[in-house]
Amino acid sequence: MSLYLRSFQHTDAAAFAAAVRESVATVGRWMPWCHAAYSEAQAHDWFDACHRGSAERAAFEFGIFAAETDRLLGGAGLNQLNLQHNLCNLGYWVRESMQRRGIATRTVRALSELGFREFGLTRIEIVVAHGNEASCGVAIRAGALFEGVARNRLIIGGTPVSASVFSLVP
Repeated sequence: MSLYLRSFQHTDAAAFAAAVRESVATVGRWMPWCHAAYSEAQAHDWFDACHRGSAERAAFEFGIFAAETDRLLGGAGLNQLNLQHNLCNLGYWVRESMQRRGIATRTVRALSELGFREFGLTRIEIVVAHGNEASCGVAIRAGALFEGVARNRLIIGGTPVSASVFSLVP
């Protein structure tokens, strides 16, 4: 399956909300925004935030789509840009019915290439909550180096959790 990444459009809201609701069992545990009542209005709000982040050069978020069908497969982005230190975070999620097909790994490779080539970044971090073995596997398969565990690195559901920190460098 061929993939392409593009900025979210408001016409994607219904598909995005459906993909989020489909993925509560696998994505929701790690990303609290992913819940069973996720609405099109919330998708519109997210898209607006994505467009603001891009305009401010603070974050670049994309939808992941199947080239053959234009089906929304998930989302990914370069965010938390720190231009002083030339680095950012890379996050990703894939809808449950399309997981374990290499989509996230290919997306991480494409986005890291974009970050290095277009933005001149010298470091991209992938931070994965403790216990999220699927996302750790994606980072490793995409060529990221495991650097260690950071205690209380993420807040999930209001609770600090440790996270594995991976890095990609050009």
